[in-house]
Amino acid sequence: MVRLYAAVAAGGFRRYATYRVATVAGAFTNTVFGFIVAYTYIALWDERPHLGGYDQPEALTYVWLGQALLMACAMLGGGFEDELMERIRTGDIAIDLYRPADLQLWWLAGDLGRSAFHLLGRGIVPLLIGALAFDLALPPSPLLWPAFLVSVALGVVVSFAVRYLVALSAFWLMDGAGVLQITWLAGMFFSGMLLPLTLFPGALGELALVLPWSALLQVPADVFLGRRTGWALVEAYAFQAGWAVALLGAGRLLQSLATRRVVVQGG
Repeated sequence: MVRLYAAVAAGGFRRYATYRVATVAGAFTNTVFGFIVAYTYIALWDERPHLGGYDQPEALTYVWLGQALLMACAMLGGGFEDELMERIRTGDIAIDLYRPADLQLWWLAGDLGRSAFHLLGRGIVPLLIGALAFDLALPPSPLLWPAFLVSVALGVVVSFAVRYLVALSAFWLMDGAGVLQITWLAGMFFSGMLLPLTLFPGALGELALVLPWSALLQVPADVFLGRRTGWALVEAYAFQAGWAVALLGAGRLLQSLATRRVVVQGG
């Protein structure tokens, strides 16, 4: 079965690799937005140095990490969820549920392949250009790079688990598009894509830091910037893994309820 899901992941990678023009256009768009946000941050940090605990190079690094991870962690959607919801709407999901492969693992494997491609195809170029154009706070130790990639991988799984739950809501809703859009907005806001979560005031900041979306960007960015080392790095991984397990478990439960619904209706 491991070989099956590995093949599904590889298929997901190849699927998105066929859209070469779209990939180039996406990398260009990420780069342009990176420059816009970077200069906004420069103006903000000139007025308020060390805002949110970051100096200006760290803040600029945060900007370009956000552009690199935007599609990899699907903070604005663009993954499997539309396709899964359409299969639920048309009833094709019944075929998927009767296959000898686990539905959740199947879509997870495909999404991991998608994420890996976007990290390479749309993540590296903006980050490199940002490093050439600005004074970024790159990791002083080579060990931070693999630590960062582990955090990114955990963030991708958390992102998948959230979107899987939303997609399965289509079993009970006539149209899950509204729930999906709300989830995208929450992801943009609470992942730290707009501003680092350390800038959020009071209770809102405390809440934002414990929500699952912070695992998508805020936590990987802090690992990259060397703010999570030693025991703090273990805590960061535990936070991301905890949300991944909890959300995947919730998805598994919802999937079981959906399967019973399909069986009852089919009977």
